[in-house]
Amino acid sequence: MNATETIAAIRADARFATATATLAAEHERTVADVITLTEIPAPPFAEERRAAAYLEMLRAHGLEEVEQDAIGNVMGIRRGFGNGDVLVVAAHLDTVFPAGTDVRVRREGTRLFAPGVSDDTWSLAVNLAFIRALDAAGIRTRHDLLFVGDVGEEGLGDLRGVRHLFATSRHRPRIRAFLTVDSPQVDHIVSGGVGSRRYRVTFRGPGGHSYSAFGLVNPMYAMAEAARALAAVEVPIDPPTTHCVSVVSGGTSINAIANAVTIEVDLRSASALELERLDRRFLAIVEQAVAGENAARATAAGAITAEIARVGDRPAGETPPGSPIRDIAAAAVAAEGYAPAFEFSSTDANVPMSLGIPALKVGAGGRGGRAHSLEEWLDVEPVESLRGMRTTLAAILALAGMEGIG
Repeated sequence: MNATETIAAIRADARFATATATLAAEHERTVADVITLTEIPAPPFAEERRAAAYLEMLRAHGLEEVEQDAIGNVMGIRRGFGNGDVLVVAAHLDTVFPAGTDVRVRREGTRLFAPGVSDDTWSLAVNLAFIRALDAAGIRTRHDLLFVGDVGEEGLGDLRGVRHLFATSRHRPRIRAFLTVDSPQVDHIVSGGVGSRRYRVTFRGPGGHSYSAFGLVNPMYAMAEAARALAAVEVPIDPPTTHCVSVVSGGTSINAIANAVTIEVDLRSASALELERLDRRFLAIVEQAVAGENAARATAAGAITAEIARVGDRPAGETPPGSPIRDIAAAAVAAEGYAPAFEFSSTDANVPMSLGIPALKVGAGGRGGRAHSLEEWLDVEPVESLRGMRTTLAAILALAGMEGIG
């Protein structure tokens, strides 16, 4: 069967009807789970409390080999009947919000408001709902399903959780495909991973009085020249490639030549080749800016130097057109009346994509908005939420090999 026929057969199966009826009957339980998890803070590099709660939830759902790995990911297996091949179904535990952020959920009708409620806490709750639905329907899959709550997806977390999974997990040799359930919307399928290199560059110099030491080298000028030169770099539209000087800090007083100033820079591309090219260009720009300032002003009290720290390195990758996993995801989306659209983004799926493992970012169902803001919201209205859940559940079953289909 082709992808469309496979999805149609799954949707026509009485067991799938039972599973989706369970999702509907337990919708408020899923909403309760997302509220519980959202109100457990999970700031960058401090996901421990939420991870511990989710670990117990996975255990309560009867998964096997429930565990927390060395970096903080929590996971468990729903055993298949095949040879032990694995489909990973993941959602990330962390949010972008710092410690101390008020994460209490406010409910207005079917909308929930709280930092992190839709990105990606909803997906954690929905993945639990999938486990319950499969169990209630007695559905078996050929592949093992490895459900993962991973750390470090956001920002400077740099995908460290999924990196660790693919670098050290005993499951790694058996992983045949990877889905990260991330955001509510199911019609936007991420099949391309936007890679990034992130730098913190500190320009240092001797400093001095702004009047009496005038003429000495100034790290602020070297920094400004580096920023100006990067701004002038032309990058391709296709593949999408971008650069940004995003944070500037330093200096001591309005009447002092700075002795240190720091910039943080974000370089991105959907192409590993273009990202490498942009990376080399940026490092050359920093070197040229330092040399230019040292040549332009006096270095008698000391020269300008630049300390370059790479603080982020997300790999680029793509699950290309024609891949069975893409066909299945598109067929599942279309079967619910959505128009599937493939796009590039930066998600946990970057890591397996870069390794040549079929991977996608898919949605959890429902609607959300204002992600990464204090007014982030999630609409858990049942009809649209369940429509999206059915979509992703059908894709999971097709990829995992639902017993009796195909």
